[in-house]
Order: sequence, then C-alpha cells, then structure tokens
Amino acid sequence: MPCSPCGSGCIEPIDEVGTATMIARLAGIAGLVLSFPVVTVATPKSRREQVQRRYARAALSCLGMRLRIIDNRTPAQASDEGFADTGSPVMIVAGHIGWADVVALAAVQPVSFVARADMVQWPLLGKLAQLTRVIPIERARLRELPGVVGQVAERLASGNRIVVFPEGTTWCGRAYGSMRPAMFQAAIDTVTPVQPVRLRYLDSDGMPCTVPGFVGNDTFADSAKRVLRSKGMVAEIVLEPLERPGLDRRDLARRCETAVRGTDRSRHGVADTQWIEAGNTRVQDPSMGEQEQIRRPAGATVR
Repeated sequence: MPCSPCGSGCIEPIDEVGTATMIARLAGIAGLVLSFPVVTVATPKSRREQVQRRYARAALSCLGMRLRIIDNRTPAQASDEGFADTGSPVMIVAGHIGWADVVALAAVQPVSFVARADMVQWPLLGKLAQLTRVIPIERARLRELPGVVGQVAERLASGNRIVVFPEGTTWCGRAYGSMRPAMFQAAIDTVTPVQPVRLRYLDSDGMPCTVPGFVGNDTFADSAKRVLRSKGMVAEIVLEPLERPGLDRRDLARRCETAVRGTDRSRHGVADTQWIEAGNTRVQDPSMGEQEQIRRPAGATVR
C-alpha cells in the first residue's frame, strides 16, 4: 500500500487572516454547498458545466486561493473549455497534496474523481464529493482495486472526464511518490488520452507552499482550519501535453510522471537534510552536503 513519510514537520506556516475572515470564508463555503443542488437542478443541462465551474472557483476563493492555469499543450490538443471539449473523454492525472486538489481541479472544468472512500463523510466537502460522483476507493482493501479500475473505464467509455491520483496517497507538495500503474489500465482499455497535470500551491512570494498538505496525523478539521486561516495562496495548475495511452500501463505511468515532475526533485524536510523519495523508500541525496540548506526553486513563469 502506498505510504508517505510526510507529516506535520513538512508544514511551513504562511501569513494568516483574522478569525472573522476565517468564519466568513467558512460561511461562504457552506452557502455554496447548500445552494449548489438547487441551482444545478434549475439550470438547463447545456449550461450546467459553466455553473459548476463558477461554483468551484467561488469555493476556491472562499478558501483564500487564487487560481492560475498554465497551458503547455499544443494548439491541436488545447480546449477552451478546460481539460477537454464536452463529451470528449480524458483521464487527468496529478500528484496528490490534499483535499483542496479536488476543488482546484474542478475549478478548471467539472470532473469526477477517484478519491478516498471516507471523503463522502467529511463535513461540507463530502456533499461536494457526492454531487461530483466520486468513485470511492478503500486504500486498505487493495483487492477492490480492479473493480475501481473497471468503474473508471466505464466512465471514460461514456465520454466522461475523470481525475485519478496515481501516487495512491497524499504528499506535502515538496516531496512526492511514484505513480502506480494500476489506474492507467483504464485509459489503455478505452484508448483514452491522458492529461498530465502539474499541481502545486504557492505562497504570496511565489514559493512552494505546504499548507494545503493533508499529511501525517492531520484530521480534516485540522487541515481545513489551516487552509482557511492562510493568506495569499495560489493554486497553480499546469496542463502538460496529452499522452497517448499505448499498450503498456507501466510505460504510460512513467511518461506521465516525467511530464508532471519535469526536472523537479522530490524534497523532504525543511532544515539541513534533503531526501529523494522513490516509492516507499527514502534516502539522503548524496549530492547534498551535511550542512547545506535546501534551496527552494524559483516560482514559475506564466506564459
């Protein structure tokens, strides 16, 4: 079972808003969740995706985040609607940092998700998970994995857009794990293109931010409070060129991981140790001196 060494030590605090602002943000999210079903039913089907995207962007704003989308796809691959044109199936793969990923990706275009089964029981976000037709997965019951892959394939065959997180668990946003190949079988079986997405959170200075990381002993309440109190965050989503499924799920997983990670190295720790993550193995980077501080990468340039 995928395992992440990330924990509370990975979380670096950033600027915070006051209690009144945090409460106002929470009230805004509650209002969006309560009104969403009513507005959706009252909206003609031809306009529902637009409404759903606006709701997701409003929810992201209530979390104190701005959305930045960078499209690196070729003109032939790009879609003005987001990930893909309506009715065109695509599997979206991204690294997994926390529950805010669901909101950030839905703000690009309405999608379905493969997500942890207990998400549907969480306050507020659980209702959103049900409305977006989340496919639940029990991480502790890997025997059910083929059935989940089958459900993903069915959704893709029906022309849906669906997000999977192939790492199988959350990481802090500085470190990451390898992409497991199992979910990619659904794309191969249905000959569906795969959209690699580079997702990260930045602070007000444009530096990688670990506040949205849902790691270690975090409860949803702990994580939500931390995000709602934070100030100046940006959810950056980079759409990399589409990958064709091919015939080998392991090769497809490697290609997508390369597209998502680029030249970035996985980093773990904030003091005087740098780590390279490979699956469940953590080793010290031999290129780093014992006393050398981690140098954080510069912020991305938006085209």
